[in-house]
Amino acid sequence: MEPAELEELIETEIEDAEATVTLPRVHHDQQTDDAHYAAVVVSPVFEGESLVNQHQMVYDALGEHMTQSIHAMEIETYTPAEYAEKHDE
Repeated sequence: MEPAELEELIETEIEDAEATVTLPRVHHDQQTDDAHYAAVVVSPVFEGESLVNQHQMVYDALGEHMTQSIHAMEIETYTPAEYAEKHDE
């Protein structure tokens, strides 16, 4: 799967989400079926949710792709305020 497809899935399923998905490393001679992805997801729906619940929302948004197309997914989740604070440093 292409990172843009994963971004679209996340943004469709999580209200007001902005997702950035990258492909930081690929194993087995660059075959994408063993791809390790990294996602940064920003959404106001994360407000008041535990980190575990936030990550579960992302996994739920990706659905069956987590067991079929994605080998590994590194996830960072933020509310808009948390993201702004982190990137103002």
